[in-house]
Amino acid sequence: MQFNRRTGMLALCCSAAFAAFTSPLSWAQDYPTKPIHIVVPLPPGGSNDVLARVLGQKMSESFGQPVIVDNKPGAAGNIATAFMAKVEADGYNIAVAPNQTVAVNPVLYPKLPFNVNRDLTGITMMGRVPMVLVVSPDKVQATTVAELIALAKANPDKLTYASAGSGSPQHMAAEVFKSMTGTSITQIAYKGSAPALVDVLGGQVDVMFCPMNSALPHIRSGKLRALGTTGSKRVELLTNVPTIAETVPKYESDIWIGMVAPAKTPKAIINKLNAELRRSLALPDVQAKLAEQGIYAETSTPAEFTKLIADDQKRWAAVIKSANIKPE
Repeated sequence: MQFNRRTGMLALCCSAAFAAFTSPLSWAQDYPTKPIHIVVPLPPGGSNDVLARVLGQKMSESFGQPVIVDNKPGAAGNIATAFMAKVEADGYNIAVAPNQTVAVNPVLYPKLPFNVNRDLTGITMMGRVPMVLVVSPDKVQATTVAELIALAKANPDKLTYASAGSGSPQHMAAEVFKSMTGTSITQIAYKGSAPALVDVLGGQVDVMFCPMNSALPHIRSGKLRALGTTGSKRVELLTNVPTIAETVPKYESDIWIGMVAPAKTPKAIINKLNAELRRSLALPDVQAKLAEQGIYAETSTPAEFTKLIADDQKRWAAVIKSANIKPE
């Protein structure tokens, strides 16, 4: 009997020790023990890529492990999202998540091989990228948002705007603008933001809602005229340019970018990643690097970011239905 009692106690102690060693908290304390991959759903060079590389460097320094940026562009970001929905939920694959991929695409595309709300979970909001409403100065005489609205109303369907394709931030910003101003401006869709901008610069297209980092050099050179920014407040890099909301009350259509992980990633690891990303985004040198690209750091709790995704899906679903937007 004594032998059985001792054996049982030993087994119980071993079981407790094993449970502690394999618990999610233990994983988080040891994490990371190998390279972390940050998946970016768009090509190199844009705001999503800049955020991933700047923060990846800081994470590597803090964690003592390599942080590798994996660009997986294609299908409007759906290729990367599908990959994240199936990858192992161990914290070693996380993804940059702009609003297009996690808030617009899920309500734009009727059949996707994943469910964002079921398969992914938020880590943190990382930043916002205001867009700028720009016009070709040689082709469009409007110098203010009010003048552009008047011009569009006087010439329905004659003005054109460039977008990076159906469901892109440029497209959605324009559709919200048209809905709120009662204007009719014709979309010219391109396969990406770069070719769209080229044709606005060349005067082939009249108008574009352009990401700040892409528009700035051309605004400064005089090749584009900035009429308004899409955020709720003026941006430091263009203090003389009003927000569109100063003319069209409550208008807002920034690009926001966050970080997500597979839904079953241990909460302790999510919290550790959240703390590290928020620490990095608060650093003055990081904020300065991002601001140079027109990216404004903004963070959140995991729950807040997950809620933002769900709330924005409802918002864009209403816009898509109202404007009868179809995927390409």
